[in-house]
Amino acid sequence: MSQNKRLKKYLEENGSITGMEAWQELGIYRASARINDLRQSGCAIMTDMIKVTDRFGDEQRVARWILKSA
Repeated sequence: MSQNKRLKKYLEENGSITGMEAWQELGIYRASARINDLRQSGCAIMTDMIKVTDRFGDEQRVARWILKSA
């Protein structure tokens, strides 16, 4: 199964994903590129910037991609 198909299936089943989740759950390192592929193929995906705490205890902002319901 291609990365795009794995990512789309994950979004359909879970609703959203971050880059770290894509790496850990799906083995997709460049999730933003795959999100772009899915958008170009017609998937309605919005981006929400969320705050997370990194391993050093610092707050960072990362993208969470959300599959819009039809």
